Amino acid sequence: MNKEQNWTDICKLDDLVDNSGVCALVNGEQVAIFKVQTKDEAQFYAVSNWDPIGKANVLYRGLIGSVADKTVIISPLYKQRYCLQSGACLDEQQNVSVYGVRVEGDKVQLDVV
Repeated sequence: MNKEQNWTDICKLDDLVDNSGVCALVNGEQVAIFKVQTKDEAQFYAVSNWDPIGKANVLYRGLIGSVADKTVIISPLYKQRYCLQSGACLDEQQNVSVYGVRVEGDKVQLDVV
């Protein structure tokens, strides 16, 4: 069963900085958007900006890293690591919401359904 996708323009591609995050307000919720640049390609991720352990909207300010084959965002508050693909916390039994993200031309879009 496929859910219908509702892609919404969030920002321009030039608004994103390599290996860093930005925050956008989408339908009343803060979303952290990341551009992870490797030597070969750029990957884009979007998760809720809410850190459920630190209880603050701060994840876009976290450090990007990797654990095994997972790309993670490390919370700037208590340093928990959240997988950017799944939203699962690698250190505690917590999760953050994950959003579909894509680039169309010079626009970064989120799946907000």
